[in-house]
Amino acid sequence: MKIRSILSAAFAAIAITMATPAAAHDTGETVTPHFQQTIPNIPGKSLVALVVDYTPGGASPSHIHAKSAFIFGYVLSGEIESQVNDGPRRVYRAGESFYETPGSRHPVSRNASKTKPARLLAVFVVDTDDKELTTPVK
Repeated sequence: MKIRSILSAAFAAIAITMATPAAAHDTGETVTPHFQQTIPNIPGKSLVALVVDYTPGGASPSHIHAKSAFIFGYVLSGEIESQVNDGPRRVYRAGESFYETPGSRHPVSRNASKTKPARLLAVFVVDTDDKELTTPVK
């Protein structure tokens, strides 16, 4: 009976882990897929929406976006500091938005607050065949 309880607990833990959105390694960022749909009147293109939750002080690793990806970012809550390519760093507050052109490099994307969480909606218009929306910069 004791082994059955231990195995049940282990399987429950695995199920919960599998159902939890993927979190970046100790960066304070959690990315949750929210929506994905092909665009019927633009052959070969899809719309993909992700919600990025940042813990206080959390950040995304520096990354490059898919070469086909046009991105609209909208701050749902908190404040997000962002830099695209070699442009200036800027802090966006809840209700503000920005965009990124295809193939952009994103060296800075982080919660501007060390005490409050932040949440970002990222909407990609991307080639349907592109599966990797971001690639870490090494």
